[in-house]
Amino acid sequence: MHIPPALKHRRFFYLWLGQLISVAGTQMQIWAIFWHIRTLTDQPIAISGVGLVRILPVIFFSLVSGAVADSYNRWTIIFITQSSAAVLALTLGLLTLSGHITIWYIYLLIAIQAIVMSFDGPARAALIPNLVPTEDLANAFSLNSIAFQAGAVIGPALSGFVIAASSLAAVYIVNAISYIAVILALILIGNVPQKSQTHANGVSLLSIREGIRFIISKPIIFSSMILDFIATFFASANTLMPFVANDVLHVNVIAYGWLSAAQSVGAVIVGVVISQVHQLRKQGSLFLGAVFIFGMATVIFGAATSFAVAWIALAITGAADGVSTIIRNTIRQLETPDEIRGRMTSINQIFFNGGPQLGELEAGIAAQLFGTPFAIISGGVGCIIGLGLIIAKWPRIWKYNGDEPMMAGLTAD
Repeated sequence: MHIPPALKHRRFFYLWLGQLISVAGTQMQIWAIFWHIRTLTDQPIAISGVGLVRILPVIFFSLVSGAVADSYNRWTIIFITQSSAAVLALTLGLLTLSGHITIWYIYLLIAIQAIVMSFDGPARAALIPNLVPTEDLANAFSLNSIAFQAGAVIGPALSGFVIAASSLAAVYIVNAISYIAVILALILIGNVPQKSQTHANGVSLLSIREGIRFIISKPIIFSSMILDFIATFFASANTLMPFVANDVLHVNVIAYGWLSAAQSVGAVIVGVVISQVHQLRKQGSLFLGAVFIFGMATVIFGAATSFAVAWIALAITGAADGVSTIIRNTIRQLETPDEIRGRMTSINQIFFNGGPQLGELEAGIAAQLFGTPFAIISGGVGCIIGLGLIIAKWPRIWKYNGDEPMMAGLTAD
């Protein structure tokens, strides 16, 4: 096993390591919030409300945030958003510690954090191609996936232990501290030059429309976004995990933590394997095949009545989603010029976040009406049907190889 080429670029390595630590804290908080709400109410729809308060800010602010990422310094944007997220996590911890926390306070803080992160996502994704050369970009996104998924393995597992050993408030405070890792990484990285050619229009409707027109004009990008939304809308059931753990599998909070980490274990394994591959070929068929496996594994998870089967099925969904995430992110970044990359990422953010967040709301409603297993199984079936419709509409995506001419001319210092 060799050192992945993207890690040889010092500034990318700093950001990657900072994200690894920070994501672990963020994932601790996400799964702790699900458990927290489950302790406050036994209604699945209450947990699914988390998805609604997350997605509304993304819908309202993402188009603006993309123009901001293309018009202003991305380093500065990330520094501000990460610092703000740390303050919000600390506030959640202190409110919980004081005993004054309610579901509505949790919703409010999640909504504010969603606004902050709607600006963070496009700036951070658009910054990565400014840190590595073109030939190492796919590897960088593979490593980025590993950082996210490794944090998502460590976070939920630690969350269960911290809740059992200390309290929910402790999880939130640890998350606040974890943001320091990214802030320190940004300080070490220093100034990052970028091609910003939208200052003439600034953050305006004209620049936003330019980004939308670009996406629509690129079928390979647009179709991957639509598929991303459909798959995650139907097959998202993370918010139902406490109900699966409590009411179907009958396991404790520590086992819940490991169950929550299963998807990320699969994604990490896939990410490590792909990071060793110099160039991926037949990317279109790999992408579509991964989505099919994702849907099938979701059906198996929904039907599982044992912890082992449920865990393995979730790990497979994570592995499949890991392949899909790496390929679609690489395609989008390589097909997009630097000066419009923030807006492309912000539009993608609506699909990427909108699918799972609205899907969690849909899953909660279905679970409320028909039960948790039905909600999960029907979602997996819906994912597979949606995949068939996308292939019928855009058959070209199946033939995408990965060595087509690239739109983005990337350089690294």
